[in-house]
Amino acid sequence: MKRILVLLVVLFSIGFSEDLIESGNEAYDKGDYQKAAQLYQKACDSGAAFGCSNLGLLYKNGQGVNQDYQKAAQLYQKACDSGAAFGCSNLGLLYKNGQGVNQDYQKAAQLYQKACDSGVALGCSNLGLLYQSGQGVKQNFSTAKQYYGKACDLGFQIGCNWYRKLNERGVN
Repeated sequence: MKRILVLLVVLFSIGFSEDLIESGNEAYDKGDYQKAAQLYQKACDSGAAFGCSNLGLLYKNGQGVNQDYQKAAQLYQKACDSGAAFGCSNLGLLYKNGQGVNQDYQKAAQLYQKACDSGVALGCSNLGLLYQSGQGVKQNFSTAKQYYGKACDLGFQIGCNWYRKLNERGVN
């Protein structure tokens, strides 16, 4: 009986968190960033990784909350650790730019890799940029092209553009 009760509580909280995120997305789309922040905070507090990731974006951009890169990094880390690959990709960007964390291209590459492996096109494209520029990884145009191709396959037009440019330069 106790197991059934625990299972029901877990299932209810998952549905509740998803509703909070959906309501937060609606508020965000309407430009009500403060309401979105409140809803994402509640979702994050109840363990919803996407709530944490979305709240991190608000802190990064200063929408509905005071801009705070450190808080954004904490929220992205929580989301990434909980399986929200967009959180990993967004945290990678903070590491690449040194916003709220010490700049660390290798850490950015690891986070982009984790996001890309989970099917986040932006993570793939950003990893391609690191390989193209040799930041945090050994410069390798062929590897960059592969990651751009994966981003393109996932529907990210910028990845397609970079793939085409490297192809035109004769990169295999």
